[in-house]
Amino acid sequence: METMRLQKYLSRAGVASRRASEQMMLDGRVTVNGQICLELGTKVIPGEDKIEVDGKIIDLPVSYVYVAVNKPQGYITTLDDPEGRPVISDLLPDSMPRIWPVGRLDWDSEGLILMTNDGELTNMLTHPSHEIVKIYAVKVSGIVEPSHKALAMMAEGVDIGEGEVTKPATVNVGRSTGKNTWLEFQISEGRNRQIRRMCEAVGFRVMRLRRLTIGPLELSGTSSGQYRALTTEEVFDLYKACGSEPPSEAMPSKRQKKRTKKALHTGNSGNKKKRKK
Repeated sequence: METMRLQKYLSRAGVASRRASEQMMLDGRVTVNGQICLELGTKVIPGEDKIEVDGKIIDLPVSYVYVAVNKPQGYITTLDDPEGRPVISDLLPDSMPRIWPVGRLDWDSEGLILMTNDGELTNMLTHPSHEIVKIYAVKVSGIVEPSHKALAMMAEGVDIGEGEVTKPATVNVGRSTGKNTWLEFQISEGRNRQIRRMCEAVGFRVMRLRRLTIGPLELSGTSSGQYRALTTEEVFDLYKACGSEPPSEAMPSKRQKKRTKKALHTGNSGNKKKRKK
């Protein structure tokens, strides 16, 4: 059976990036068959060797699942919340394998969230070095003209506090509602509440924020609160955007194809899980 470097195994399982996994190994948090593993060149056999991190068994998924979710406002982009607030996984059916969100959106933001159990793709899409461009539609209070000096400021990068200065962003002016203006932001960073902090720094008040794309991935008409399975072409395009080739696990299994066909037929309505009180 094919062997795999331990840090690659941990990355594919969604534990952490390869570099972060190496640090976890050096910190003595990773064991192989019950023995602490400090050697970065260690190779393991998936399905045979027992891999644990902090005492928790880590298994590789048999196949990968990729889902685009149109997140509504009022949901936390996590799999569990100690305060009992609605989380993104509440929008998925109980039959869905364990998948996690790639990146995040604030609870009061909405739009595209990619969810998957593909750890490698997760790490590539969220690593700053790949500079994956994300597009947002942002409604701000007031009338903003294309000549507004704030747009030029954001195009150069702005200080958003706590010693953070953003990379140059592309901001285009869209339609006006008379009292508010829609702006299109294109950024390749993922700092905490970045767009809201950028707007605050230049004097804009955000009324609504919606993510439209992640690299080549779009929502493609998915209604708020609904989800859809990604096509194989979309998955391959995401890997291509990261400068990598997709693994064999990225190919849809027969079960995935059946689930996707059923979801497309039913529009996946009525699949939302009711949160326990």
